[in-house]
Amino acid sequence: MPTVIDNINKNNTPVSNIINADEIIFANESEKEFAKILDFYKINWQYEPKTFPLEFDNDGIPTLSFTPDFYLPDIDLFIELTTLNQNLVTKKNKKIRKLRELYPYVNIKLFYKKDYDNLLFKFVK
Repeated sequence: MPTVIDNINKNNTPVSNIINADEIIFANESEKEFAKILDFYKINWQYEPKTFPLEFDNDGIPTLSFTPDFYLPDIDLFIELTTLNQNLVTKKNKKIRKLRELYPYVNIKLFYKKDYDNLLFKFVK
């Protein structure tokens, strides 16, 4: 089974296990808004804490990897958002299928644009 990579970067360090949305540089605004919703409901989360190698060359070097947007440690769930470019949905679905094949113990949920919009609608009510 391939090794999962811990991400140590500007957003994640070994001591920043649980973080606040205002302290993170997100890839896009929808990720920031999602993090604020998690903060509002006091849901513990991590931003891009793990990278999962999915495909490898002949020497075993990863050639394709996947880094889910969020991890909710209290419920052991990774979340990937697909809110900006729906053309990427097929590509992300393929990566998630591959992730599930290689790492069957990993729980992951893909939030489509409609899921995200419904969540925002409930949050701002």
